[in-house]
Amino acid sequence: MKITAADVKKLRDATGAGMMDCKKSLVEAEGNFDKALDILRKKGQKVAAKRADRDSSEGAVIAVVNNDATQGAVVCLNCETDFVAMNDDFVKLAKDFANLALNYDTKEEFLAADFNGMTVAEKLIEQTGVIGEKIEIGGFKKLNAPYVGSYIHVGNKIASIVGLSAAVDKADVLSKDLAMQAAAMGATTLSYKDFTPEFVASETEARIAVIEKENIELGRLGKTLKNVPKYISMAQLSDDVLAKAEEAAKAELAAEGKPEKIWDRILPGKMERFISDNTTLDQEQCLLDQEFIKEAKQNVAEYVKSYGDVSVTAFERVSLA
Repeated sequence: MKITAADVKKLRDATGAGMMDCKKSLVEAEGNFDKALDILRKKGQKVAAKRADRDSSEGAVIAVVNNDATQGAVVCLNCETDFVAMNDDFVKLAKDFANLALNYDTKEEFLAADFNGMTVAEKLIEQTGVIGEKIEIGGFKKLNAPYVGSYIHVGNKIASIVGLSAAVDKADVLSKDLAMQAAAMGATTLSYKDFTPEFVASETEARIAVIEKENIELGRLGKTLKNVPKYISMAQLSDDVLAKAEEAAKAELAAEGKPEKIWDRILPGKMERFISDNTTLDQEQCLLDQEFIKEAKQNVAEYVKSYGDVSVTAFERVSLA
């Protein structure tokens, strides 16, 4: 039977497969469109089986928010090479998947969801055959909140979504700034209050061990040794610890011969420095405790307060690395 250019185009539009692959499938299927689709899918299964052990470390990370800004989703569509990741059709597929993901709460539900007559999982296999690389969903995150904002870093390598407790004035600006902060600075949790005592103790021990090891080498080279911290999180800075730190600061001022009448002007800065030096874990991993990337003189929590009665309910971040 004669295979027309229109038949080939229809199959190509439906699958994204190359013109020759579409034509061959239609010829094999004797012009039957559904059979041609099935032939391409089976080809995808064969390619997927052969490439199952390949590393799919490249791809596109896409964040989307629904029309009323109450739901957000981040999907990472992985492939093997940056060449494929930058392809317009591949990025479009990632965006289509992300928009579909808004309707589902788990990755499992999403993979079983209908995507133009097949499941998402089946579409991934089909595209593996079309593209010739291992294609899979490497990340799936969903978030619901009274207001949700998103940010995608240039190059589609990192994306994040942030939920706010209320749709305050300029919530779009606030949520995008926070999503950008999360993407750029790699926070893993909202606040130091989310840490368990066991985690903080383990991190403290590990960080001290690293610095002490570095100091051995620095000492051997005759260089200045690094300060070994006693604390790394606000979770460790109890009222008693802060009170002792203040007394130590006062003793230092007295030893320096500073008049007691000016201590009130100096102590806040010293205490701020003490807290900064002893909360490195929070500054690295806690979104609200990090320095705000657009204004280093305030942390993220202070920036959020400038918008009034609103708080951050949650955030999600997905990256290729």
